[in-house]
Amino acid sequence: MSFEVTESFKKNWGANPGFDEVMALDGDMYRQVARRKTFKFTLNNQDYFAKIHKGVGWGEIVKNLLLGRLPVLGAVNEYEAINALTKIGIKTMTLAAYGRRGWNVAELESFVITESLEPAVSLEDLSMGWVKNKPDLKLKRALIRHVAAITRQLHDNGINHRDLYICHFLLKESDLKSALNVDELPLYLIDLHRVQIRDFVPERWRVKDLAALYFSSMHIGLTQRDFYRFIKAYSGESLSAELNCHAARWSAVFTKGQKLNSKPIKG
Repeated sequence: MSFEVTESFKKNWGANPGFDEVMALDGDMYRQVARRKTFKFTLNNQDYFAKIHKGVGWGEIVKNLLLGRLPVLGAVNEYEAINALTKIGIKTMTLAAYGRRGWNVAELESFVITESLEPAVSLEDLSMGWVKNKPDLKLKRALIRHVAAITRQLHDNGINHRDLYICHFLLKESDLKSALNVDELPLYLIDLHRVQIRDFVPERWRVKDLAALYFSSMHIGLTQRDFYRFIKAYSGESLSAELNCHAARWSAVFTKGQKLNSKPIKG
């Protein structure tokens, strides 16, 4: 069994919590599917988010393997991803507690608890009105550079997100109000439960992340020049040099992004 609890979480709990006590937690539900739930709760005026996993079952494991995907077996993915991103300086959630229990991979019990970033706004929500009401130009360009820099840093360190949509980049509302320089606005990357960590990122997974970003920013009022700015910031090269060197990559990103855009929305 693995069990980690920060001193601040112990203090807010009022004691040293046990594994079963944490697994029994409940709160304001954000998502509940099969044997996994995500919810928000409060201890001593501090808000937390918890993801509780109670095993995925052999059916889910077999289904993923048949589709050529590695199944997410519990909270360990998110735990390792938080540590990996923190190590390389990418802002993300702050870990409060983590636990894992069991030997049967289909029935592993696990949890990860993080300090809440709220009140915060996602880039998806922030950009929702940009088509009708043009945003501050400096802010827009700074955010494009920042997202590109984070994505490049992930990939350069062997990390791919697998759900890299703009809704998973958060800005704290307090930072939006207090920042004097838009280039210094901190962005937080969340929803890390499907992250993969290797020595290097295979090209198809790099393309998947980039296509997800392209798809999720396709209808927020960005111009062609904005997309070119992203490519330049992501590559660290001039636009002509990058497109000459990695023409196949960006063609694949465009094609995959367009395919995502053409998929019907499931109700």
